[in-house]
Amino acid sequence: MAGQQDWIVGIHAVTELLKRNPQDVLELWLQQDRNDKRLDEVRALAAELGLKTRQVARDELEKQLGGAPRKGGKPRNDRLPVHQGVIALCQWRDTTKDEAFLNKLLESLDHPPLLLVLDEITDPHNLGACLRTADAAGVDAVIVPKDNSAPMNLTVRKVASGAAEKVHLVAVTNLSRTLSALQQRGIWIYGAAGEATQSLYEADLKGPLALVMGSEGKGMRRLTREHCDYLLSIPMAGAVSSLNVSVATGVCLFEVVRQRSG
Repeated sequence: MAGQQDWIVGIHAVTELLKRNPQDVLELWLQQDRNDKRLDEVRALAAELGLKTRQVARDELEKQLGGAPRKGGKPRNDRLPVHQGVIALCQWRDTTKDEAFLNKLLESLDHPPLLLVLDEITDPHNLGACLRTADAAGVDAVIVPKDNSAPMNLTVRKVASGAAEKVHLVAVTNLSRTLSALQQRGIWIYGAAGEATQSLYEADLKGPLALVMGSEGKGMRRLTREHCDYLLSIPMAGAVSSLNVSVATGVCLFEVVRQRSG
């Protein structure tokens, strides 16, 4: 796993990679005939870091990402990621933190903690999307169990679009024990559960809290659920009974943001 390499694409994701972990960048390709302010900022940052860049045509970028150009310059693979004129070949580096880091982080905060707990989220795309939302919502750390969770890998980093370099991902040995330790610190544990009688919008979410989201199929495990102080549900008006975990995470986190900003 330590030798894994892949392409990170897009201005925001590559910029965060250069700012946070420039040592991971092996190659940096820029579209030669594209000039705009944001891409110029990537060029300037690379120059400041002493990184060599490769100026290539758009077709070469898309070919490197798995698409072969056809007439008109459009790739045959319409599902190629949007590269915005920049791609970076990087090596995989696990930036996952441990429980000791979490304890130091909580002791250093000067505001009520906001934590996101993901109970056995095994899809790296969902983990990446949750990290991206967590970054946008100002989450202090994302906590996952060491076992039966998606690892921090290049798929997660690509989906997170730069958030994986900014959000602290903490893997813990025993999630139930960690939740108990958070409660002892005065942090309230709120779990999202479709069958909960209390609505998300009825809860007071302004204090120190950890939001727990369950796995894609089974939801929270029994012991995780038992450690929650409150169970909350998202009101559903249509025929769909549940939301994708990353979508549900966004709904819940931004209700916290709304209440705290108010």
